[in-house]
Amino acid sequence: MLEERLAFLPIFFAVFLFSLSFHEAAHAWTALKFGDPTGYDNGRVTLNPLPHIDIFGTILFPLMCFLIPGALLFGWAKPVPVNTRNMSDPRMGDIWVSAAGPLSNAVLIVIFFTLTKFLFVTPIIDTSALGDLQRPIYSLCDLGLTLNIVLMIFNFLPIPPLDGSHVLRNLLPAGAAEVYERFESFGWMILMLLVFTGVTGMIIRPALLVKDMLLRM
Repeated sequence: MLEERLAFLPIFFAVFLFSLSFHEAAHAWTALKFGDPTGYDNGRVTLNPLPHIDIFGTILFPLMCFLIPGALLFGWAKPVPVNTRNMSDPRMGDIWVSAAGPLSNAVLIVIFFTLTKFLFVTPIIDTSALGDLQRPIYSLCDLGLTLNIVLMIFNFLPIPPLDGSHVLRNLLPAGAAEVYERFESFGWMILMLLVFTGVTGMIIRPALLVKDMLLRM
């Protein structure tokens, strides 16, 4: 069992780094479109994973999850620097820049679902020519689908510093937003508590069940 998980790890990191890079590049690109070039100037509009890697969130935390049986494998990248003062509409800019990351994962969900469904589950073309590559390519596509569902839902949670917290803060009335901002310093503590008590898994797993159901249809 451990040998299978170890063999799975390189595939996981390949898909994980691509998905995170796509996510972070979407943040930086959207910020640029709203008038803020900070992320672009820092080299973040790229699918090269190196500028996006956070040692703990991108490497160590996924490895920690890997060592916990049954834990969801996920993590995060280095946040894209954003200066909303460069935007003509800082509020809407912050909302769309924050939402762009999870929405980019939604785009990848559609792509990986289509590949998994129509190449392997109910194939519309003959994939036997792939030979021994058929199984690893299927694993890559299925992992890409699963991982991007996890990343999309996880990042939309309204817990600082996740993307969902920026969206919620900008949608709240001014007074409520001020109260909400007071809890930002506790965000990481709350987030880690939810992760390691399995609450985030309970939130995400229904979507994974729906994914399995749709693939079988």
